Amino acid sequence: MPAEDVSTFCRKRSYAKQKGACSLAVHKDGRFRKEDYLTRRNFVFTGIGLPGLFAASALGASKAKITVGITVDTRPDWNGPQNFIRSLDEASAVGYHRVETFWPYVERWQHDPQGLKDVLASRNLTLETVSNGGQMRTDFGDPSQRAGVIEDHMKLVNFIHQFGCDHLKINCGRRQHVTGAAKAQMLAEMSRTFDEIGERMNALGMKFGIHAHLDSNFQTRDEIDAVLGQTNPKYVHFVLDTGHITMAGMDPVELTRKYVSRIIEFHVKDCAPRDRGGYKGPPLKPGTYNTTAENRVFYELGKGGVDFPGIVKILDRNSWEGWFTLELDRTATTAKNSCTISKAYLENVLNLKV
Repeated sequence: MPAEDVSTFCRKRSYAKQKGACSLAVHKDGRFRKEDYLTRRNFVFTGIGLPGLFAASALGASKAKITVGITVDTRPDWNGPQNFIRSLDEASAVGYHRVETFWPYVERWQHDPQGLKDVLASRNLTLETVSNGGQMRTDFGDPSQRAGVIEDHMKLVNFIHQFGCDHLKINCGRRQHVTGAAKAQMLAEMSRTFDEIGERMNALGMKFGIHAHLDSNFQTRDEIDAVLGQTNPKYVHFVLDTGHITMAGMDPVELTRKYVSRIIEFHVKDCAPRDRGGYKGPPLKPGTYNTTAENRVFYELGKGGVDFPGIVKILDRNSWEGWFTLELDRTATTAKNSCTISKAYLENVLNLKV
């Protein structure tokens, strides 16, 4: 089903307002399907409205305490510091209330945090967290750079602490293609650096989370297991990106089940249905995917490649508390339309409050 169709239906909740349109059914697995359109005649005859169709397949009240945020960085029209204000305006207009962003986007306010607070407050927004990036040092696996890496990240921590942020989410820099003993040593050094940052953040009442990301040093299952196995669970936590995890060949449901006690945040994006449970295609080479609307591998929620209801069930059983941060690197439509589609899925299928 075209993304624009989903967006149209989600914006127009009352069937009476739609002339000659069709209604949309959502399956229990959370996927939108073309064959589930109802004609207007059948719709009126059955007396079922769009909210009812969503409610029929929505999850019950969540026992997990899930807070929804959004990363305001979607290409083509939210990407880059120059589009930051636009992204805030449009995310707020759609109905989001908490935003995650990157250091280069807010660096202009590093000596004027109140200025950024005013920008956010005027749009009824608060800051979820700010990820590392830009000129920050990110070679976590080089012990000779450890002091500088920690210094840069603690400056960022002290900045976001002024906004009441409860965690820091970090990426691990460009992937270094090392193997064997060299790789094991790199992961061990990364773990030592993570532990030190996490311990310092813990003293501030904040949590430190590592984001698994394609083309980084924290990408594969063996790397995730190694780092989480060598770090202190009190100090180092996990940010599970449902898209990057899937495209790296892992099942985000299984990974959630294993590491539920370490996860503090999910980056929620969808993948193609054929990749449900883990990417099954040829190796992804940097620069060959997500560079255009045609070769993207991540999608709005509801595409069907990620079992989000299955993830939420695990979180419910474990009374989990943390963040669901909507994120999409690139969309084939506009960022505003994209996050409208995913907001409807979060609210009407996963029964989450945005």
